[in-house]
Amino acid sequence: MPQLSCKDVTLGYDGRAVIENLNFEVNAGEYLCIVGENGAGKSTLIKALLGLKAPMAGKITFGDGLKQTQIGYLPQQTPVQRDFPASVREIVRTGCLTEGRARPFYTPAQKAHAEERMRRLGIDGLANRCYRELSGGQQQRVLLARALCAAERMLLLDEPVAGLDPKVSREMYELIEQLNQSGMTVIMVSHDIPAAVKYASHILHVSRTPLFFGRKEDYIETDSGKLFASVPGGVEDV
Repeated sequence: MPQLSCKDVTLGYDGRAVIENLNFEVNAGEYLCIVGENGAGKSTLIKALLGLKAPMAGKITFGDGLKQTQIGYLPQQTPVQRDFPASVREIVRTGCLTEGRARPFYTPAQKAHAEERMRRLGIDGLANRCYRELSGGQQQRVLLARALCAAERMLLLDEPVAGLDPKVSREMYELIEQLNQSGMTVIMVSHDIPAAVKYASHILHVSRTPLFFGRKEDYIETDSGKLFASVPGGVEDV
């Protein structure tokens, strides 16, 4: 049974559709990359998958025991967020608060969970550092650790390498790939078609009407997929 299924979904604002008749499924352990031009509806789709926006038509369902509240989410950063004056440990721990149950203190289990996530991403040595003093790559690792505190089996990533230099971007992609290979289902929104083709197992190319959904091996044979060939060096330069 798919962990996530979109059936005949239409999304939009104020009665105006931006995506129509969207159909796709994501199974456990898959790596789906969502690509498309600016304004194609990628951000709207993210909001719908997180339950922040209801479809105008169609249905989004979760299966295989996965709840919507168990999706770890790494959003795009804003300048204000990059300057947030909190410690790394404090930020990572907030990922444990996913079910809307406010508590005055974190439980011992939540604290241990956050510490394990920081160790897993190699940032436990930064735990007491102020977040705004970190490099862009370090900040993204912190936010990924925070998302992993919420994630049971699925991660949703929105442009996770935006603003990072090529070396740090490669490290981030490889880290996400390792998480996927460990069994985590990954859904990543990206403008980076070469990276999508290199790392993902499946591609969803969205426009007002979906252009493609399927395995990446089939995507690269389509006109849209051949766009990656225009990047110098192809996917090897990602």
